Amino acid sequence: MTMKLRPLLNLVSDRLRALPLIVVYITDGCNSRCVTCDIWRLPRRNMDMALVEQLAAECAPLGIRQVVLSGGEAMQHPRWPEIAQKFRAAGAQVMLLTNGLMLKKQAQQVIDSVDALTVSLDGGTPATYHAIRGVDALPPILDGMAVIARAGIPITTRTTVQRQNFRELPAIIDAAKAAGVRKVSFLGVDVSNHEAFGPRFDQADTLPLLPIHQPPSPALTTDDLPEFAAILDRIEREYAADFASGLMSESPAKLRRLYAYFAALNQQAPFAPPRCNAPHISTVIEVDGTLRPCFFLPTVGKIRDTSLGAALNAPAALDMRRQYRTGERAECERCVCPLYRGARSLLREG
Repeated sequence: MTMKLRPLLNLVSDRLRALPLIVVYITDGCNSRCVTCDIWRLPRRNMDMALVEQLAAECAPLGIRQVVLSGGEAMQHPRWPEIAQKFRAAGAQVMLLTNGLMLKKQAQQVIDSVDALTVSLDGGTPATYHAIRGVDALPPILDGMAVIARAGIPITTRTTVQRQNFRELPAIIDAAKAAGVRKVSFLGVDVSNHEAFGPRFDQADTLPLLPIHQPPSPALTTDDLPEFAAILDRIEREYAADFASGLMSESPAKLRRLYAYFAALNQQAPFAPPRCNAPHISTVIEVDGTLRPCFFLPTVGKIRDTSLGAALNAPAALDMRRQYRTGERAECERCVCPLYRGARSLLREG
């Protein structure tokens, strides 16, 4: 069977025959100070180049088509451009996922080293961006994006919608358009998952056992929902051309799922099960080689003493894929970032 067809077998079994996408945390250091994440408080570790070499060598055998460099802040790894080039030389497309703080200074390295860029953009004004991300840096981030966009690198912005920024969604779209981005995307803030960010909030509507004395939840409240609905109506009306052109990554209907998510957090509706097969088409590789089926599920092994291909089909990994597929993982109920690829998409990407 050709490599192009091998990923299709992933869709009919919990055993992976190919791996279209990997997300690689090349560092767990971060230069943002986000209110919804504690990773920046931890000591910084960088992925060593021996592990990078091992992963690059497995790109061809596993049919890895896309590599997302992430972290922490990926651009804090001192050798990140070299890492990107190693994966490109192995035949993969490389996407850099970044907070954008270093884009302006390292614009040429980005242009020379990656195929696509995704930038976290959590405010439409400097004040809101500073309040959420903990650094006063919105103008230079937008300047860096504009330089890179003019060089032809496709840029997607990703905004985590929360109480402090939901009123600025139109301003965020306008700022992204002015910087020349190709896609604008939104997802809801996670307030439930222990695996992805650790205990952070103290509201009773999150999953049980979150400790007290944490920052208040950034989720929209019941009082916020009518205003949020009106903003979504405005976006659908005023940005119709951007939906039609594909600039808006989500359709109006998908954006309204954000409203449904926050309504469910406020116990006004049940959570809608997300459509997702991420553990069957991708994996997350942490800085020390630890594997996760996706960002939000527990670890299932490590590749230090074995190949990535072997670790993907170890008993713990197989069992985790069975659990999420059969609806046994509570984390999946409130997932804010599902990833789904059907047969047609896998063939097209191949």
